[in-house]
Amino acid sequence: MDRLVIQGGHSLRGRIRVSGAKNAALPCLAAALLTPEPLVLSNLPAVADIRTMVKVLQALGTEATLEAEGDGFELTAKLACAGSDDPKAPYELVKTMRASILVLGPLLARFGRATVSLPGGCAIGARPVNLHLEALERMGAILEISHGYIHASVKGRLKAIDHAFEKVSVGATENILMAAALAEGTTILRNAALEPEIGDLAQLLVEMGAHIEGLGTGTLTITGVERLHGCEHAVIADRIEAGTYLCAVAATCGDVVLDRCEPEHLRSLLDLLERSGCVITEREGQDGRQLRIQRECGQKLRSKDATTLPFPGFPTDLQAQFMAVMTQACGISVINEGIFENRFQHAMELERLGANLRTDGRAAIVAGPAELTGCTVMATDLRASAALVIAGLVAKGETIVDRIYHLDRGYAGLEKKLQGVGARIERVGGGKV
Repeated sequence: MDRLVIQGGHSLRGRIRVSGAKNAALPCLAAALLTPEPLVLSNLPAVADIRTMVKVLQALGTEATLEAEGDGFELTAKLACAGSDDPKAPYELVKTMRASILVLGPLLARFGRATVSLPGGCAIGARPVNLHLEALERMGAILEISHGYIHASVKGRLKAIDHAFEKVSVGATENILMAAALAEGTTILRNAALEPEIGDLAQLLVEMGAHIEGLGTGTLTITGVERLHGCEHAVIADRIEAGTYLCAVAATCGDVVLDRCEPEHLRSLLDLLERSGCVITEREGQDGRQLRIQRECGQKLRSKDATTLPFPGFPTDLQAQFMAVMTQACGISVINEGIFENRFQHAMELERLGANLRTDGRAAIVAGPAELTGCTVMATDLRASAALVIAGLVAKGETIVDRIYHLDRGYAGLEKKLQGVGARIERVGGGKV
């Protein structure tokens, strides 16, 4: 099993190109089920979850190929879904990735039936699919859950609804948005999630011929069409990957430029890092927007509180990385997890490295700055893995991060990108994504 070996205590200086957003790419891949025509998606991150989703699509009757782009950190997918006599997303594939539930809405909308295993993924708390199922039932779907599978069917086309989600849900918004694109009538989705990845999916659907109004708002109006067509689409840059590198520089000190990112997608994190003492500059680059983060060695960080919230609030997917930064800040910071109830599993591993913190329910109290020293730590989920890498970059001596298959689900070439800006980090073990 692969692990990362990190020699800490080195500042980061140079440039990193941000890859495409995994959380945008996955629903865009699922959208291939909505049309028999070829769909070409570029700037997909070369991570395990993308390859898994492509296998799910192939199991559902999609011809799919993946080709490496440029330095190999991004992929282009060429997809054409003729369909299957028995569209089934099997447990063997679905168990590793929660986003596989996103095939349910498109399958029902186009083929009128689907069998999808209840999904797996990181163990960070309850993420029930009831919000997806409730809306699909209101659209006319007949649903039965048995033996770990969702069995779904509909007579004719799905019907439009005026639906308010009980709580903001990214996945449910994406699933019902795709289903509504081929539904009969005009669907209104209220209390829809605002994440940039949903905007990217909606833009793809519009390019495929969907009629969607209200982009960027909490109310989406979708007028269903009978058929969608193929197109070419490049997914947006990954704000969580960009935020992870920003946190790495903030924690270790240095001067790094991030190429191809969107500052507006990171405003909550940028505000916190600037108020903690980092200097952040936004500018136009040859390949999109750039962010430059500077923190000179010896410059003290100031502790800041954070609470995770749906976008445009502070992202739950950056909570663990920000906690690693706060272990190096002067004072006490309180980090509240407002999305998931079990997302402090990294805290104990940070303590093993020397962090001074404690957790109390959904709150973590971090006192700093702490002198971190290297040891062996274990990754418990995707973003916890990134936090441990950041802590390892700070810690004196050698840090070994085990179980980095979690990391490989969401970061393309993380250790290579960090090597390019001066980090002493290497992968050992011989495995591949």
